[in-house]
Amino acid sequence: MGLIFDDNAAFVSKLKRGDEKAFANLVDKYNSKLCLYANSLLNDIPLSEDIVQNLFIKIWEKRDGLREDLPLKNYLYKSVYNACINQYKKNQALTALEKKYVEGLNRIVEKEDKDTLDKLKLKVKQAIENLPPKCKEVFILSKKDGLTNIEISEYLNISVSTIERHITIAFTKIRDEVGSKTEFILSLLFVKKKFIEPLKAFD
Repeated sequence: MGLIFDDNAAFVSKLKRGDEKAFANLVDKYNSKLCLYANSLLNDIPLSEDIVQNLFIKIWEKRDGLREDLPLKNYLYKSVYNACINQYKKNQALTALEKKYVEGLNRIVEKEDKDTLDKLKLKVKQAIENLPPKCKEVFILSKKDGLTNIEISEYLNISVSTIERHITIAFTKIRDEVGSKTEFILSLLFVKKKFIEPLKAFD
């Protein structure tokens, strides 16, 4: 699998074209390493997994904007490092952050039309139901039951990188159906235990 990364520009070009095999190779090669790196900075395995997962989701969703001269390995580690530093700063005032998050969420809910919210929630639930069976199972174990990627891997006896791919596919398919309010609606359906600022992954 290493040979595919020898020509960085050619590999990034495959990602830009939506090559799912190339993306799977990227996740397989770097997922565990990036999670270990993030955990070395945060000492929090679930949070480290979330950060790496968000990064892969952003890469896949915004693949059209990737530069072919992008030094991929350096970019991945730098993105994880920046996200961890941001999270470390937030951890010093996490209780206040959670309070503000809940208050902000309540304000948004109050402003939104109830019928509109109900329709969006129904749309998200339907999108989850329409996921491929294994993808749906992984997504529910992660977002509804709150299991870590490692716990899901052990429970289903599949690799952590496969878990990452299923979650990335699930987010992408749900967002295709619901649009920009996906994360907001998911936060209403599934209580969030972590509060992570979306990664600013692209120039």
